[in-house]
Amino acid sequence: MTMPAVLVPADQPLTLANVSPGRPQKRLAFAVALAFLAALVLSAGELSNIQLRRIDPFVPIYGTAIFVNDLITAVLLFNQFAVLRSRALLAISSGYFFTALMVIPWMLTFPGVFAPTGLLGAGLQSTNWLYVLRYAAFPTFVIAYTLLKDADPAERLWKGSAGPAVLSCVAISAAVVCVVTIIVTAGDAYLPRISIDPVHFSALWLYLASCLIAWNSLALILLWRRQRSVLDLWLMVVVSAYAIEIYLVSFPGLARFSAGWYAGRVFGFVSSILVLFVLLGEITTLYAQLLSAVLAQRREREARLMTGDAVSASIAHEIKQPLTAIIASANAGLSWLDHVEPDLDNVRNALRRVVTSGRSADVIIENIRTHFKVGARIRTSLDIGDVIRDALAVVRDKLQAHRIVVTVDLDEHLPRLRGEPVQLQQVLVNLIANAIDAMASKNGERVLSIRSELDHSGDVMVTMEDTGKGIEPGATNRIFNPMFTTKAHGMGMGLSICRSIVEAHEGQLWVSASERGGAVFRFTVPVDPLVS
Repeated sequence: MTMPAVLVPADQPLTLANVSPGRPQKRLAFAVALAFLAALVLSAGELSNIQLRRIDPFVPIYGTAIFVNDLITAVLLFNQFAVLRSRALLAISSGYFFTALMVIPWMLTFPGVFAPTGLLGAGLQSTNWLYVLRYAAFPTFVIAYTLLKDADPAERLWKGSAGPAVLSCVAISAAVVCVVTIIVTAGDAYLPRISIDPVHFSALWLYLASCLIAWNSLALILLWRRQRSVLDLWLMVVVSAYAIEIYLVSFPGLARFSAGWYAGRVFGFVSSILVLFVLLGEITTLYAQLLSAVLAQRREREARLMTGDAVSASIAHEIKQPLTAIIASANAGLSWLDHVEPDLDNVRNALRRVVTSGRSADVIIENIRTHFKVGARIRTSLDIGDVIRDALAVVRDKLQAHRIVVTVDLDEHLPRLRGEPVQLQQVLVNLIANAIDAMASKNGERVLSIRSELDHSGDVMVTMEDTGKGIEPGATNRIFNPMFTTKAHGMGMGLSICRSIVEAHEGQLWVSASERGGAVFRFTVPVDPLVS
């Protein structure tokens, strides 16, 4: 049978009572129902007729567990009613609260639990009739819940305040339980006999048990025909467990303390925890979602606060090198002009370097604008080897100034990439500059190794290993975060920009420790599908 979808308004909270069950929920409920059927087959055989000895602590332990489970379930459902104001939820909440309270007189009148004939001084029949009334009440509340949730929309929701409604249901349920207890215990001698003796049931019990099973079956059918929510699904399982419990307690041996009687009580305990567990699971899930939403909102707020600083720091970080080159070239040109006989050729070369550096700064600024702007980016087919060579040419003077030996191992047969050459060159220049800074502050050999190859996934991988001071273990996971830096005068944007560029090319960038004490940076870029 196909379950109709529940249309939940956008401003209405998603709860157990108004969300359609997903496939995992349906599978779990079906598995629990199959387990119930398997347990019924095992419990209803010849072994169920075996008369076991009476275990005195069993009834109070069982009754206390049922009372606590039903009471907690009622409280959780009352809370959901306070949120949704559904009359149907109010009915099923009252049902769980009523059945929880009915456990109290049932235990107080059970022979041998607190007194030989029950603590209330009533006879054996009181216990039986309280049990019948309790197990007739729950499917009644389920039927009321099923009919109310499909009522006219104008009557479906509670219009008044939730607090008085809950208190009224609690007071009415407590009053009804007290009145029923007084009537049953006071009229014990006049009640039809369900038990022949403290162990064996009469034939009347079979008739009453059959009626209870039929009443639970009616509730199950109504739920099946009108099921829409997760709560409906699990109430069906609970009602089925109620029917199985009544059968096992009543039919196999017609006696208390038989194997079937004990098995039925186990079913009763399991049925009392099903909806409770589902509610607790929902609360845990909602709490996790709320926590995730709060953290996401906090991160978004922090990101907005950092956006202006991040953009300005990115621009400052990336154009610092070409600006430095412009200043150096301009000073060199002025120096050549200040000679007694100006060297115009060198001045021209210096001015050309100024123009080249100025254009490089312009390209970098445009790339930064593109990076922070959503839109199409122009990419071309390129050779990663050419990009590496161009990047090394940019920092050649700095490498020579710090006496760093560069070893390059490029696979000339690598497939071509599709990307932006200037941006990938920007990544390489940043990584090389960081390696230079790491090795400049350390004595000993200064070797920078660059290698290109295919990784196991078929992407092109570039590896850059230095012999610098390495990266502190605590900084490995944060080194790519914006504004995080290990340098005294660093801005903390270089590696963050590098990772963003690589990820924009559908690749990955990561760092690890080198066996030689330095750091190893690796990044991958997919090959050009149009060429490969």
